[in-house]
Amino acid sequence: MMTLRTRRQALGGLTLGILLLAAVPVAVLGQTARIWRVGFLAPGSYSSGDPRVEALRRGFRELGYTEGQNLALEFRWAQGNARRLPELAAELAKLKIDAMVTQGTQATAAARRTVSSIPIVFAVAGDPIGSGLVTSLARPGGNTTGLTDIAPEIAGKRLELLREAIPGVTRIAILWNPANPTAAPQMKDMDTMARSVGFSVRSLELPDVSQLDGAFAAAVQDQARAVIVLSDGTFYSRRAQIAQLAAKRRLVCVAWTPEFALSGCLMTYGANVVDLHRRAALFVDKILKGASPGDLPVEQPTKFELVINLKTAKALGLTIPQSVLLRADQVIQ
Repeated sequence: MMTLRTRRQALGGLTLGILLLAAVPVAVLGQTARIWRVGFLAPGSYSSGDPRVEALRRGFRELGYTEGQNLALEFRWAQGNARRLPELAAELAKLKIDAMVTQGTQATAAARRTVSSIPIVFAVAGDPIGSGLVTSLARPGGNTTGLTDIAPEIAGKRLELLREAIPGVTRIAILWNPANPTAAPQMKDMDTMARSVGFSVRSLELPDVSQLDGAFAAAVQDQARAVIVLSDGTFYSRRAQIAQLAAKRRLVCVAWTPEFALSGCLMTYGANVVDLHRRAALFVDKILKGASPGDLPVEQPTKFELVINLKTAKALGLTIPQSVLLRADQVIQ
C-alpha cells in the first residue's frame, strides 16, 4: 500500500513532469528529422565501389548528412543507353526529390528537358555553355548549375603529352561518342589539332559501347599506335574494358581522368572527376538551404593531373622520357 509520503513524492514528480512538458514547444514535440531526397542520374552503369559515387557520398558526410537519417539517395543508371535518360529522369521526379545530381552533359540535358521545377547539379560537364546547359558560368540561370572539367579546352594538351612521351607515334585513333553533345565539336578540334602537328587520325565513332572490341580492331587495322579516349560517362563505366582492349591490341591508351590509368591505360591528363563529384554535394547543400541554382556560379577546375602507368609502359616496351615523368602528379609502378 502506498504511504502518504510515497503518494506525495509521486504527485510531486508527476507535477514536475507536466511543468517540464509544458515548457517544450509543441512544434518540437512533433518534430522528426527531415530526410532530404536527392536523385542521381548517369548514362553509364554502376560497379561496386564506383569512386565517383563514393566521392559524392563522402561529400555529403563531410557536410553532416547521413543516409537513412537525413538523406536518401536515389540512383538511376542508363546502362549505356542514352535514350533511357529522359525516362529515368522522370522516374526520379516522381519520387518527389529535392534536387538531382547528374553525371555528364547527356544526363544533364535529358534532365533539363524532362523536369523544370527540380534543381539540377551536374557533377561534371565538358562545355556547359556550348551545350546549352547554362547561359553563363557566373550566372547559370534556370534550375541548373554544377561543375565543369572544361574537357574541350584541354583535349589538345593530351596530344602534346603523347608526342613528348612517345615521339615515334604518327597514327592515332580517337574514340568518341556522337550521342554526347560535347563530343562532336571536341572531335573536330582534336582532329584539326592532331593533323596540324603531323598525326594521321582515325575517327572511332562509337554510339554503342557493346562495339568496343570492333572499334579497337579498326584502330589496329588502320595501323594506329595510340587511342585517345574523349571524355564520356559511358566510356568511364567501361574504363577497365577499354584498358584491357588496348593492352590486348598493344595500343597506347590516353584518357582524361586518373581512373583510366589506374585501370591500365598508359596515361591520363585532366581534372579529377572523382573530386568534382565530392564537391557536387556542396552545391546540393547550398540549394537545400535555400540558394537558387541559377545564382550559383559553375565551378571550374584549378588543377589538372597527369598520371602515367609505368607498368603499362613496360608491357608495351616503351620508355617514358624523364622530362615527362618529372611532370607527372602520379606514377603507377
